[in-house]
Amino acid sequence: MAINFQPIYVLASGGERALEQIDNTTNNLANVNTSGFKKLIVRELSQKIPQNKGQKGDLLVFPRFKDTVVITTQGGLRKTDNPLDVAIQGKGYFQVETPNGVMLTRNGHFFFDKNGFLVDENGNYVLNNSGSRIALNTEQRIGTNIYINQKGQIFQDNQEIGTLGIVNYEKIKPVGYTYYKPDGNQIEAEYTILQGFLEDANVNPIEEMTNLITHQRRMDIYGNLIKGLDNIEQKTNEIGRA
Repeated sequence: MAINFQPIYVLASGGERALEQIDNTTNNLANVNTSGFKKLIVRELSQKIPQNKGQKGDLLVFPRFKDTVVITTQGGLRKTDNPLDVAIQGKGYFQVETPNGVMLTRNGHFFFDKNGFLVDENGNYVLNNSGSRIALNTEQRIGTNIYINQKGQIFQDNQEIGTLGIVNYEKIKPVGYTYYKPDGNQIEAEYTILQGFLEDANVNPIEEMTNLITHQRRMDIYGNLIKGLDNIEQKTNEIGRA
């Protein structure tokens, strides 16, 4: 007897979705202690196989990947007292110049590099409100006193050297680590800048551990169903040969 592969396709698709959920949840858990990280959710959709006229038994529905959504809720604020640690309280993102273009981030763990430019912990340049790099006044680098006010203006020994470029978008999409790209129209940024603070990840580890167990059970169910279906097909073939 011919094997009906359609149920296997449906179960395999569900198993693949479960694996994606496991990978995503594991990534959320791995970044619990990453400053500025935003929780990710993988969404699914129901895909219908095109209708076969007169064959209602072949009208199947199976789960497919839809998109990955960034949950942009505010993370907790952690005081560090480091003058170059900066947190955004509210809605908005820092702009960082990377080899792959300008990225958005909520990770405000910044430094001045050897050339006096403000950079993030990956060495990428932090941009001001004009889209340019922010640099120290080299004549005053020794013994520099840095102050950043709630509007993001940066002062070096009471002289302004730049303003952090904070932007906001309707939606963003993850690029990797704590970098994001716009995925919608630009909207108004509503924020307060806090010097000496970092924003924690907005990930609840207990919730993610619960999700991980749920996704793993789902994966096991699909695997067991595929094995059971394979056994049924084998028994059916044995009966057919008899």
